[in-house]
Amino acid sequence: MSSIFDHTLASAREALRSRKISAVELVDAHIDAIERLDGGLNSFITRTPEQARLAAKEADALLAKGEGGSLCGLPIGIKDLFATEGVRTTAASKILGNFVPPYESTVTANLKRDGAISLGKLNLDEFAMGSTNLTSAFGGVENPWKRRDSDAKLVPGGSSGGSAAAVAAGLVLGATGTDTGGSIRQPAAFCGITGIKPTYGRCSRFGTIAFASSLDQAGPMARTLQDCAILLESMAGFDPKDSTSVNRPVPHYEAALGRGVKGLKVGIPKEYRIDGLPAEIEAIWQQGINWLKEAGAEVVDISLPHTKYGLPAYYIAALAEASSNLARYDGVRFGERVSGASLDALYEATRAAGFGDEVKRRILLGTYVLSSGYYDAYYLRAQKVRTLLQRDFLKAYETVDVILAPTAPSGAFAWDEKPTDPVQVYLNDVFTVPASMAGVPALSVPAGLDGRGVPLGLQLIGRFFDEETLLAAGSVLERAASFTHRPTIHAGVSA
Repeated sequence: MSSIFDHTLASAREALRSRKISAVELVDAHIDAIERLDGGLNSFITRTPEQARLAAKEADALLAKGEGGSLCGLPIGIKDLFATEGVRTTAASKILGNFVPPYESTVTANLKRDGAISLGKLNLDEFAMGSTNLTSAFGGVENPWKRRDSDAKLVPGGSSGGSAAAVAAGLVLGATGTDTGGSIRQPAAFCGITGIKPTYGRCSRFGTIAFASSLDQAGPMARTLQDCAILLESMAGFDPKDSTSVNRPVPHYEAALGRGVKGLKVGIPKEYRIDGLPAEIEAIWQQGINWLKEAGAEVVDISLPHTKYGLPAYYIAALAEASSNLARYDGVRFGERVSGASLDALYEATRAAGFGDEVKRRILLGTYVLSSGYYDAYYLRAQKVRTLLQRDFLKAYETVDVILAPTAPSGAFAWDEKPTDPVQVYLNDVFTVPASMAGVPALSVPAGLDGRGVPLGLQLIGRFFDEETLLAAGSVLERAASFTHRPTIHAGVSA
């Protein structure tokens, strides 16, 4: 191991247990890297170096005695959508700019229980609403990758762009993300890392600031599938504080990585071959098909006939729930208050100052589709489409074990190439939204680079609560792709 930044989370875990490195050394190196590099990347909103150093000393004491949890001494980052007791939690919004929770989210409590050390809170699109991480009230996040022929800033994807950028740049060994319509998978693909959206209900939503409650799901983001498996095993589990949490055992996910895919049937949905799909995306998809075939899988053409309705149905259902969830931020119960001459004026001034343009747009659209006369025409119809999408997947899984598709319709684009039409931005989620609407698990692994040197990802979608088969198939793709490229900005190479 030539550099401390060459470690994956798994290899660092072994190095800590064998006492080849100390938790203090590991944490200090990553804190130094954040101080060196994050001024440009802007992946962190809040840094917690003092708490991390104290936790590292405690971790070393436990490791010296042969104790400590599965993540003891490992430095990670927390998406700033998870409530962290005593540490500012903003959802990347001005309206929560000074909110310090008196409680801990279940996901972060589980990670702390197992010894993970948080280096701080990671940037995101405001209230997780976006696909670029440029809607944050604390400034946009820069993707650590650069095109070969340009120095332009690239978007890291969203909404978990800070998490993806920090992992890709080697500032943390892993991070939490949340996925509502692709917010783990798309930034993972854009930044050349791995991300998993578990089955809805696998990870508790307690203490996670809500965007769309029937869709939001926490998941891990890391350099490798093994690292994601280690994190997911810690994050997952039943939580009586969350009524959507499912009470079923959490498997040992790492054990699934070596299963292989011999005998598995892999579905290729014809509806994902959309008009105008770039040739590079088509080629990487075909390469993924070939890799799985060579490993012994059988490839089967399938149909998910309601796919074309997934994106519009998602943006009706998700925005309706967002309108309802964000009603609490009024300057009275929650949020920074702006005074007004009347209660209505207080509400108006508070929300006008506290919310960014994208959040306002989604609240307005969501309120509209829930309003009298439009509920049946829009929201109720979107829920019916959602049921049809779920049926499509269930029918497909009668004949196949997993589904392979691209993660996103392009690689990362430049900040100044962001479409001015919000609908064009929403189209970034065209391949990720259907799995979210159905509630099934999905993951993204880096599969190669495009012609300009930017990462491209492949997505696998699985059966309900069958993350293990996803990990087995994903591991085959990961080994075949042998993605060892590093971004331009990385803790191990940048001064």
